[in-house]
Amino acid sequence: MTKQSKPDAEEELYAQAAGAIGVLCIAAGILAAIKDKLGLSWGGAVAVAVGALVALGYAAWWIRTRIHAYLHRKRQPAAASRQEATGDVAAAQEDVQGPPVHAGLTTALSRAGAIGKEEVILDEDVTVKQLDVGTLYKFLLPPGRTSEDVGKQLGSIASMFGVTRLHLKLETSRKSERHVRLLVLKEPPFSRPFPAPTRQEIADFAGVPMGHDVTGKLVGVPTFDKASLLVGGMTQTGKTTLVNGIITCLLIAYGDFDLYLLDGKLCGLTEFQKVAVRYEASDDPAVLGSMLDELNARVDDRYTKMQEAKRNRQPAPVFKPVFFIIDEAADFYVDDGSKESQETVRQNEDKSRKLVSKSLESGISTIMMTQRPSNDAIPVKVRDQFLYRLCLYVAAKGTAKVALGDSYFETVAPIHPALLDPKIPGQAVLFAGGTSALIRGFWFADEFIWRTVDEALAKQHSVISEVPETPLTRALKIMEERGVEFIPTADLAPLLDVTDTSPSMQGRRISKLLGVPPGKDEKGVVRGYWVDDLSAAAKASR
Repeated sequence: MTKQSKPDAEEELYAQAAGAIGVLCIAAGILAAIKDKLGLSWGGAVAVAVGALVALGYAAWWIRTRIHAYLHRKRQPAAASRQEATGDVAAAQEDVQGPPVHAGLTTALSRAGAIGKEEVILDEDVTVKQLDVGTLYKFLLPPGRTSEDVGKQLGSIASMFGVTRLHLKLETSRKSERHVRLLVLKEPPFSRPFPAPTRQEIADFAGVPMGHDVTGKLVGVPTFDKASLLVGGMTQTGKTTLVNGIITCLLIAYGDFDLYLLDGKLCGLTEFQKVAVRYEASDDPAVLGSMLDELNARVDDRYTKMQEAKRNRQPAPVFKPVFFIIDEAADFYVDDGSKESQETVRQNEDKSRKLVSKSLESGISTIMMTQRPSNDAIPVKVRDQFLYRLCLYVAAKGTAKVALGDSYFETVAPIHPALLDPKIPGQAVLFAGGTSALIRGFWFADEFIWRTVDEALAKQHSVISEVPETPLTRALKIMEERGVEFIPTADLAPLLDVTDTSPSMQGRRISKLLGVPPGKDEKGVVRGYWVDDLSAAAKASR
C-alpha cells in the first residue's frame, strides 16, 4: 500500500474536523430541544440523551442475537444430513487439517464399537477390490486396535453394511494385528454351488480339504496327525454326504491308511466298505465296544513300541495312520434300561475317552458324527478331547456349544450355526486352530467315489503282495488263486503245513498262525476263514 501525499492528508484532516464540528452542533441542537421540551437543565438533558442511546444499543444487540439463533437453527438439518452422508467422524474433522478419512469404514466401525468415536480409518490405508462374490476391504486399524476388536463386532458391522453376519468373512494378516481383510458378500453365501474339486486339486491342497469357503476356495485342516474331529448337526442337513467327501479326500491325500467304519445309519458309509480294515453296520453299543477294544489294543501295542525305541535310544517308530469313523455316534451311548446295557454304555464311555485322548500320539484319529448334539448325546469326557469341530445347522446356541465347545462364542469372529440355511445341505461352521470358517462340504458323484475306492483298493493289494510271505499272505494267495470267499479250516490246514489230525488242534494252530479267529460259513455250520477277515488282518499288520 502506498503512502498518502501531504496535501491529501491535510484535506482528510480538515474533512474529519468539519464532520466532528457538525456532530457537535447536531448534538447541541438535540440537547437544546430536549431541554426546552422537557424543561430540564443542561445536566438533565445530557443524562436523558445518554440513557436513550444506551437503551437503543441494548435493543440492537437483543435483535441481533435472536436473528443469529434463528439462522443457526436453520443450518442444523443441513449439517446433520452432511454428517449422515459422509460419516460422523469425517464431518467432525472436516475443518481439521490432516490426511483424508475413509468415511464409510470409519462410520461403520465406530458405530459398531470396533474403534472409538474419536478414531478414524485413513483413506490412504484402505484398499477396495471388487470380486465376483462381493467387495474386499483391506485396511489398517488405528494404533491400539486389533483384528480381534473387529471380530467381536462382526454382527453389528454387518448391519451397518445392510447384510447378515454370514455375508462377512474376516481374515487377519501376518504383518500386523492392525491389518484386516474384510469380505462383504453381495448375496447370501453358497447361493450358487461350486464344482467339486478334481483329484489333482485335492492332492495339491496343503492338508485335507473339507469343503469350499464362501469364495470357492478349498478349505480344511492341515493334518489329522494328533487330531480328531467331531461333527454335529440336525437330521437332513448333509452330515453323511459331507463326511463321505472327507473320506474321499483322505483316500487321496493320505493314500495308505487303515480305515475302521462303524455305520450307525446302516448304509451311510457303505461305499467305503471294500477299503476298510473293519466295517460294521450296526447301532448296537456292544459292537462299538468290540471295535474300541480292537483299536485300544493297537494303541497299547504302538505305545509299547514307542517306549522300546526310547529305551534303546532308537528313532521313534513311524506308524501307519488309522481312522475310526462313527456315523450316528450318539446311538451307541444310549442304554435300553437293562443293567447289562447300562454297563456296556458306561464301559464304552471310558473306552472312547481313552481312545480319543491317548491314541493321537500313536497316529490313530477318530471322527464322530451325531445328529443329536445335545448335552447327553456324547459324554462330555469324550467330546472334550476333539481338537477339530464341525457344526451344521442347529437351532439353539446351547446345542451349538455342545458341537463346537463351551467357550466357542468367546473366540474371535464366531459364527452362530443357527444362522445357516438348512436348505443348503453340507453348509457348516468349521472350528479348527482357534479360527472359524463357513464352508460347504463337497458333493462327489458316485462314479468319482467308486473310482477313488477302487484305486485305493488296488494300491492296498499291491502293498500286500510286496510284503514277505507269511502264513496270512499265503492263505490270501491260496484263496485268490482258487477264487473263493470262504475256505474251511480242514482244507486250509494241509496247505499251511499243519499236520494235526484233530480238528480242534488244527483250528488252534491255524488261528495262531494267521492271527485271526475262525468263523463259520454262510450256513453257520463249517468253521473256516473269510477272505475279508484275512484281508483286514493283513492290512492291519502292515
